[in-house]
Amino acid sequence: MMVSPRYIPLIIVLIIWTFFWKGLATWHAASRKEKAWFFLLLIINTFGILELIYLFFVVKVKNVRFE
Repeated sequence: MMVSPRYIPLIIVLIIWTFFWKGLATWHAASRKEKAWFFLLLIINTFGILELIYLFFVVKVKNVRFE
């Protein structure tokens, strides 16, 4: 099955979006020694939704800095 070339930019944006939030969330879970959250976030792919829930409601991240 071929992907239409017009959808490739959308796919790339979704991949970058997912990797950013997954990386940030798993980093927080690992630094807080929350093994269950770490493996849950690592295995389940939700396009950043589960990661955002974890970061903003469990960890309560106030500001995400791009440094």
